[in-house]
Amino acid sequence: MIQLSELSLMRGAKPLLENASASIYPGHKVGLVGPNGCGKSSLFALLRGKLQADTGSCEVPRQWQIATVAQETPASAQPALEYVIDGDHRLRKIQSELKRAEQAHEGERIATLHQQLEQAGGYHVEARAATILAGLGFSQEQIGQPVSQFSGGWRMRLNLAQALLCQSDLMLLDEPTNHLDLDAVIWLERFLERYAGTLILISHDKAFLDATVDEIIAIEQHSLVSYKGNYSAFEQQRAERLRLQDLQYRKQQQQVAHLQSFIDRFRAKASKAKQAQSRIKQLEKMEQLAPAHYQSGFSFEFFTPPKLPNPLVSMEKVKVGYGDKVILEQLQLNLVPGSRIGLLGRNGAGKSTLIKLLAQELSPLEGLYQTSAGLRIGYFAQHQLEFLQMDDSPLAHLQRLDPKATEQSLRDFLGGFGFHGDAAVARVAPMSGGEKARLVLALLVYQKPNMLLLDEPTNHLDLDMRHALNLALQGFEGAMVLVSHDRFLLEAVCDEFYLVDKAQVQPFSGDLQDYRQWLMRESAEASAGTETEQKSKPDRKAVKRLEAELRQQTQPLRKAISGQEKDMDRLHTRLQQIEQQMLDTRLYEEQHKQELKALLDEQASAKQALEDTEAQWLENQEKLEQMQQDFEHELRCQ
Repeated sequence: MIQLSELSLMRGAKPLLENASASIYPGHKVGLVGPNGCGKSSLFALLRGKLQADTGSCEVPRQWQIATVAQETPASAQPALEYVIDGDHRLRKIQSELKRAEQAHEGERIATLHQQLEQAGGYHVEARAATILAGLGFSQEQIGQPVSQFSGGWRMRLNLAQALLCQSDLMLLDEPTNHLDLDAVIWLERFLERYAGTLILISHDKAFLDATVDEIIAIEQHSLVSYKGNYSAFEQQRAERLRLQDLQYRKQQQQVAHLQSFIDRFRAKASKAKQAQSRIKQLEKMEQLAPAHYQSGFSFEFFTPPKLPNPLVSMEKVKVGYGDKVILEQLQLNLVPGSRIGLLGRNGAGKSTLIKLLAQELSPLEGLYQTSAGLRIGYFAQHQLEFLQMDDSPLAHLQRLDPKATEQSLRDFLGGFGFHGDAAVARVAPMSGGEKARLVLALLVYQKPNMLLLDEPTNHLDLDMRHALNLALQGFEGAMVLVSHDRFLLEAVCDEFYLVDKAQVQPFSGDLQDYRQWLMRESAEASAGTETEQKSKPDRKAVKRLEAELRQQTQPLRKAISGQEKDMDRLHTRLQQIEQQMLDTRLYEEQHKQELKALLDEQASAKQALEDTEAQWLENQEKLEQMQQDFEHELRCQ
């Protein structure tokens, strides 16, 4: 296991951890949380042996293989698939040694290395790598393209694929969802659920943490505090712990005040000197409790737009694309004040294309596209971080928008986004991705838009800022269209979902769990290859006979699939009920410890049962699709 004992870590003169201790057992999946700059990434570097503790110890089993995501990607001409396989250094070493042994005709050595290669998964590594790349959104064509052709976000996906491919005992993932879209995040969740090693995950995505971890370690006031359960359970337990800590602190402060009052009154009196000295010793021995620390975070709201025309945008039979390439067609969409739309769909389906059309970065190729005279667009996309003036300050950016505003009013506004004091006049260039994203968001809010277009706005934002954005969006009076992999945000602020698929944009009648099921069905159908061309028309009687045989053969399978779908619905419902029960703060009191443990055990069992049922459902779907494919092949042979 991993054992951290009385650990202290410093960054320059700033303490990150002080006398912190924690244990992480093999096979556990742990979420590491805390505000930006508290030391999460430094702790990762310590676990990898890249940093040394200032005091205390960090023990990781020496034989453990550790997988991490590389932060740099060379712009090489190497195909993406080969680049991903390069991440498994042990496998590549065996392959290299085998090549040398074959050149030297060392028969016994060749046999030994072939055995090692099999144990390392070398004979099916290409298939595994291709599966991981497909799950992360790469097409069959893309996996053969040179690494140099991919943008920064896609290169980070390649680095993530390297880490997932490695056979590892410990996997360290730092914000792995930042460059993923929703379907890739859902795929990654399922991958990590099946991961047999120890996982430590840094993420600001609440839904992702809930689905992947069974323990939270929080960095709080330079200490490591462990909480059992997922992120939702952590929030409940932490709130109750802070409440009790605050009560204890206040009680102790009253006791301290009482003792100090006695000392101050009677220290100089000879008759009371002995008692006063006793109180002083009592005060010195008293363990000083820290006050409960509620992180202040950020706070902002959208201004009331000057105008709210209705509709803001209307389109009828609109076609949009790039040059001669049509991405979306037959678009029918009206955006009115109060519209809160979340866009769903696979990577490359056209979600960002629709956002760019609404942002007027693209013009329609055909159809009727109308905007109201008072339309004010607020557009947030990741590429907009690149258009910040790197040598300017946040204050200078705002002053360009509103030259007449007083400096103090602009500083007050920037404070809501975390730019206090000198931070408001510091250069943008050295800022982190999260700070730049906050600045772009601040500039957007200041312009008082009545239509918000948000394309992955939470990338790089920490939990406090995501919470502030969530609350601000709920109070926004205009229309909003959101693309995000953050399901917590989607569910909190969207009233309706639209599915972008097969060049169409249609209302999606369901929630995000229904969308997850839709993705699974689509994946099963795609892998089975159900669409075939019929080159000749078979005999009608033969077709009927074959169809009857197919119905008879597939009946048990269809029955099993139907039962599994009912089981999945039942398990989903029970998990929701358990989560609702765990909102009851009394469960976290000492006398209800067994009840809480029973709920956590049932939750874990239900999650495992759901995973097993989904795996069986997928397997049966694949069997059914294969039988359908065999049927169609037999038809062609008639």
